[in-house]
Amino acid sequence: MFISVLALVTFSLACAVYRRWRRISISDVPGPECRSFLYGNLPEFLGGQAGETDFKWRDRYGDVFRIRAPLGEDRLFIADPKAIQYIYHTASYRFPKPEGRRQISRLLFGPGLSNVDGDVHRRQRRVMLPGFGGPESRAFVPIFSQCAEKMCRKWEEEIELSTDQSVVLDVTSWISRATLDAIGYAAFDYSFGALDDSGNQLTKAYSNLFFYIFGIPTKAAILALSIMDHLPPAVVAFLMWNFPGRLSHAMLSNKLSTAIAKDLVKEKSEAQLEGKGRRDVMSLLVKANASENAETRLPERELLAQMNTIILAGHETTSNTLCFGLLEFCKHLEIQKKLRREIHSAEQAIRDNGRTEFTASDLDSMPYLSAVVKETLRYHAVVYNVFRVSSQDNVLPLSKPITTISGKVLHELPIPKGLQIVSSVAAYNRNKEIFGDDADVFNPERWLREYVPKTTASLGVYGSLQILNIQYRFTFTGGARSCIGWRFAVLEMHMFLIQLVGSFEFSLAEDTDIRREATFVMTPTTEGEIEKGSLLRLQIKVAQRED
Repeated sequence: MFISVLALVTFSLACAVYRRWRRISISDVPGPECRSFLYGNLPEFLGGQAGETDFKWRDRYGDVFRIRAPLGEDRLFIADPKAIQYIYHTASYRFPKPEGRRQISRLLFGPGLSNVDGDVHRRQRRVMLPGFGGPESRAFVPIFSQCAEKMCRKWEEEIELSTDQSVVLDVTSWISRATLDAIGYAAFDYSFGALDDSGNQLTKAYSNLFFYIFGIPTKAAILALSIMDHLPPAVVAFLMWNFPGRLSHAMLSNKLSTAIAKDLVKEKSEAQLEGKGRRDVMSLLVKANASENAETRLPERELLAQMNTIILAGHETTSNTLCFGLLEFCKHLEIQKKLRREIHSAEQAIRDNGRTEFTASDLDSMPYLSAVVKETLRYHAVVYNVFRVSSQDNVLPLSKPITTISGKVLHELPIPKGLQIVSSVAAYNRNKEIFGDDADVFNPERWLREYVPKTTASLGVYGSLQILNIQYRFTFTGGARSCIGWRFAVLEMHMFLIQLVGSFEFSLAEDTDIRREATFVMTPTTEGEIEKGSLLRLQIKVAQRED
């Protein structure tokens, strides 16, 4: 075993030396000092709270700088708007995911949309897009509302049993289960029973999954992942499947969800034959798969993998974002009160029209709610870093020139084939030239004011500023690989916040520090209790209604 490990390290080192001395190099680009050849800067970069090192190094070195990976490998950090636009919009398929991360994703999901590239990705996305369009996503609003309302009723029951008409709850666990139920009903017409504590094995497997798999990255894990990026895909897959370690949690969730997906595909195929097809995402995929057109079909393994992708990519990210939103409301009570007033006013308008429930159209008349959602997604981007690798020699355009170590001023940056690029969503989303001098402050009002950013690089798929119809926030990435379910997530957040903030007042339960834990997907943890995983305790009481 030792000899095998030594061979892998030697191979990786040879690759790093080869790239460093080839014709194109970024070794002249400034960056933080590297104190360890074996581990590079990555332990510091990946080991703190999410975005913490991004912000520190961006302030010191700008939006483009070099960082060192293990064994002397150079990598490029970017938060530059034009460079990001080029990578994710202009030349998206020329920048695939690194091999190690792709194989981890395959363990989690199977061969789904999150880890395929090129023509396979184009085909899968084309087949799946109809299930996540605007009308389809808006049709799920009643489901989102019902799941959030069910959770709120359970909270009210607990409050009624308390002596002081308030209760302390870990909102991360509750909201995670509610969003899992929501995605089950909307995407698959399937009940996970998460809010009912039904004992569903898959519900248990998905609880805190990212934390259990990734946790706080160790130096050994960072080194192993870096080495795997240089190995042939078949070798990486063999190593992960035969020596999974913490990835065994991923393999269990994959096995359970695949079994459920098989039953659902069979059930929905029979319903299609009987003319009883529904409008959930899985039914639409099954319907497309029944077409004679090969371009609209997915092989069974790919079809089953989409269920894993939709569940894990869709429920954990949304629930964590909602939790960070509630945390901000506790810090900024005036925001919480203003949002509650808008919600109650909208509820009254709905009653005056003889209705009892919100529809997607009602959200269009709630500008402050929309601003709060946009600001939460900007300030607390739970996918805080995105990793890509250049598949060929290329040249990145830059918004601002950079000065190299040797004194050259570059207005564009040549990069070599095989260069790994870390795109910092966290740092980009706090760019003061785009979001104003208060970009480091949580302020929903920025989405309501007239403001002209100092860049015209259009990014992302959601979140235009008031005066220009240009998408600036990078939370859902952009281009051909942008998050396919962004409309789904945004509408779900709207409806959950309507139920939560309309029904309850939130405050911090105790004087504790809440961390933005970096576990592949950012999650709230409590200082001193990090080993418990996602944890955010809030004091909750029923909200009073103003006349």
